[in-house]
Amino acid sequence: MTMQSLAIAAYLVAALLFIMSLAGLSRHESAKQGIWFGIVGMALALVATIGLAVDGGMSTTGVVLMIAALVVGAAIGLWRARVVQMTGMPELIALLHSFVGLAAVLVGWAAYYLVEAVGDAQTEISDDLLGIHHGEVIVGVFIGAVTFTGSIVAFLKLSARIDSKPLMLPGKNALNIGALVLFVALTVWFVITPSVWILVAGTVLALALGWHLVASIGGGDMPVVVSMLNSYSGWAAAASGFLLGNNLLIVTGALVGSSGAYLSYIMCQAMNRSFISVIAGGFGIEAATSDDTDYGEHREISAEETAALLADASSVIITPGYGMAVAQAQYPVAELTRILREKGVDVRGGIHPVAGRLPGHMNVLLAEAKVPYDIVLEMDEINDDFPSTDVVLVIGANDTVNPAAEEDPGSPIAGMPVLRGWEATDVIVFKRSVAVGDAGVQNPLFFRPNTSMLFGDAKVRVEDILKAL
Repeated sequence: MTMQSLAIAAYLVAALLFIMSLAGLSRHESAKQGIWFGIVGMALALVATIGLAVDGGMSTTGVVLMIAALVVGAAIGLWRARVVQMTGMPELIALLHSFVGLAAVLVGWAAYYLVEAVGDAQTEISDDLLGIHHGEVIVGVFIGAVTFTGSIVAFLKLSARIDSKPLMLPGKNALNIGALVLFVALTVWFVITPSVWILVAGTVLALALGWHLVASIGGGDMPVVVSMLNSYSGWAAAASGFLLGNNLLIVTGALVGSSGAYLSYIMCQAMNRSFISVIAGGFGIEAATSDDTDYGEHREISAEETAALLADASSVIITPGYGMAVAQAQYPVAELTRILREKGVDVRGGIHPVAGRLPGHMNVLLAEAKVPYDIVLEMDEINDDFPSTDVVLVIGANDTVNPAAEEDPGSPIAGMPVLRGWEATDVIVFKRSVAVGDAGVQNPLFFRPNTSMLFGDAKVRVEDILKAL
């Protein structure tokens, strides 16, 4: 069997492993297995690619450089995976997406250079297919460049290196549409008359558009942005696959692109937002104006009083948010869950689809702290249980438990599905202050008669409750 046949077979097996990986990652119980499917599939694909390169006559220097790049990349990836905190995971993922986008840009430029500028005999394309090749080049570069700068801006916002508020340039929607129209014109021009200057113009335009698209999106939409950029990176990889003639890269990119797009759709549904509205601007723009509504006075509670409420409760629901991640309170929360369950209290977790800054962020945090999978429920599974619940602990969440979404038609988050924690007998909100969340919307829950505020660092407050128990 030739190396070419072996590589095709390896690519087919790797593609199946990637599909099995996605299937495994869809459930807590099989997530680890899904990860291993993905690791084995990628290792198999890399070995097959190196084998093809050697069989195709690549020089010894080229093979050595390829392997060295793999070793260095793997070392950096393992190091970052070991040292990154869960609070830093969203920005790390955004940064990794930028690498995919940059790779797509470089592959596109290399494909143009080899065919047009060098005229390499090994990359000669018939006249009938040359136009298609030119289209693949500029489209691949465009998708990659948008992904690259968009991911960089998302990384800077998520890591608080720049302001998370949406950038409001005059006529920003017109700028986006104009950039897309100009890109279409450049694509037609490039296909008919390929020129390095047209490709340069298309690259610069895409870099600017990617920056503006994400810069004009506010912090409240960042979970959607992360999944959206995940989709973009997949399509960028698929475009690179077409340029390189690599079927596995096409399949893998399509899997990532389609799954990321579907995840973005789910996130938008969870926020009662359309994908177009997310792209068009930042969540909570209207909320940036001052809110003069008199919500009354909030009521404070101590850790000891909270412990007494929990000790007397028969059912408790914990609804975590990004504040829990920042405080790294998942471990004391897991200990609190264990102690209460040993006392016979029915403890469950209620997770909003966009809690945190990454889809599934809270699920991963609680799983990391060894909270049983079967008591961590999604919003749709637990929302009807709040009226029969004694105590709800809102730990670092804000917009995902805001009653204004259902009760105030004029609110910027009106219509957004939320966890109806206010329907419980008692609600304890763990927060540093009564300040607004990422969406910039005040939360009337803080001022309700059955709500008490437990101020301070969430981790410290939960530990105080544990001591009192």
